[in-house]
Amino acid sequence: MLQPIEPPAASRSSLSHPRDLGGPWHSEAACRSDEAGLFFAPSKEPTAARLSREEAAKRVCARCPVMLECREHALHQPEPYGVWGGMTAAERRVVLARRRRREAELQRPGTRIAAAG
Repeated sequence: MLQPIEPPAASRSSLSHPRDLGGPWHSEAACRSDEAGLFFAPSKEPTAARLSREEAAKRVCARCPVMLECREHALHQPEPYGVWGGMTAAERRVVLARRRRREAELQRPGTRIAAAG
């Protein structure tokens, strides 16, 4: 059984779980009834346990009616820890890096964007 885990002490003040945000979308979040330990890693968590916990958290996110709002919140903050909007912190870093590259390309003179379709 998973035990509730506190986020690292250094990040507690800046880190909130979606259920604590008070935003317009959070009241409908599927994670409101789940343990925060499912969404945040304990220190020195073994890799297999982390992957299993993250997959369980993503299953909660997959059934959430506000998953996209949660994800965008985590990307805009940016939230450095935990599973938010069905994405881990590492996955969010990849998305943010792609967005930065795309924005940089769009700002270069003479850059053309290919039409999708």
